[in-house]
Amino acid sequence: MAGNTNPRDVARLKRKKRIRRKVEGTVERPRLTVFRTDKHVYAQIINDKSGATLVSASTLSEEYKEATKEKGKIAAAKKVGELIARKALDSGIAKVVFDRNGFIYHGRIKALADAAREKGLDF
Repeated sequence: MAGNTNPRDVARLKRKKRIRRKVEGTVERPRLTVFRTDKHVYAQIINDKSGATLVSASTLSEEYKEATKEKGKIAAAKKVGELIARKALDSGIAKVVFDRNGFIYHGRIKALADAAREKGLDF
């Protein structure tokens, strides 16, 4: 988003920088990062030491499209949270650090985090 002058985006990117100074994904506790657009929600679990994405889920993934028929953005975020938690637990990841990516912790971000916690992810 280089050159973006929208004040809301600028504020989010400042928050993101501040958060990323403190939050780092390791082998033992990878980073669960969330990104949202007007239409979609994305979640990834990343090992920052190796720079590798271990698990990902989004409203565009095939698993999401097969598993859901609901409408609504918050319902979609909950489903993505459940998907990311299930995939993480299947690949042996139980503990993560949560990176809200500068987004305010409410609405879709909170719904995704709560759903992931309910399904067994620890953060």
